[in-house]
Amino acid sequence: MSPKTRVKICGLRDAATLQAAVDAGASYVGLVFFPKSPRNVSIEVAAQLASEVPVGVAKTALVVNANNDLLDAITAKVPLDVLQLHGGETPERVAEVRVRYGLPVMKAVGVADEGDLPQLERYAHVADQLLVDAKPPKEADLPGGNGLSFDWRLVAGRRWPVPWMLAGGLTPENVGEAISLTGAVQVDVSSGVETAPGQKDAALIAAFCAAAGTR
Repeated sequence: MSPKTRVKICGLRDAATLQAAVDAGASYVGLVFFPKSPRNVSIEVAAQLASEVPVGVAKTALVVNANNDLLDAITAKVPLDVLQLHGGETPERVAEVRVRYGLPVMKAVGVADEGDLPQLERYAHVADQLLVDAKPPKEADLPGGNGLSFDWRLVAGRRWPVPWMLAGGLTPENVGEAISLTGAVQVDVSSGVETAPGQKDAALIAAFCAAAGTR
């Protein structure tokens, strides 16, 4: 297991758990701007939280099919390092957002079977990073953060022209296996470090980062 695994703790909503993520060695912290999510934060709260993130930790905004009005409002008030597009954005929209806001864009792509892999290739040519996530069930309200994983063997040994991050159902108990199997050097967690939807736990965050090998 690489000692340099980069961890993203997504869906942070308060200063205490944000500090726990930083203390545990997270490389990214994620703020969710999606009203249906139990991890949703207001722009005002996000601005305050982002101001407390130390240099060297990437502040990421997760949005779902956001229009320019919302992105304008977020980027005007929240100091960000990465925009994470987690909806059905087309490659053209990804490229447009990247140019308009001048920020690196991470595109989430849901994977359930081998038929989903070509999508990763398509987005790898327009995004700065890929987030390889479990595809949500058709009836799901949330595009991510559902606690579901996929068959990691589908992406074992695969590489794309841009960096990628593994997500979907990761926990302190299985992240080491996921890294070993896929070769991922970046991992993302949200529900796997919660005691209830939207309720991050500092001990679970520390355990996840330790298991992933952030130190």
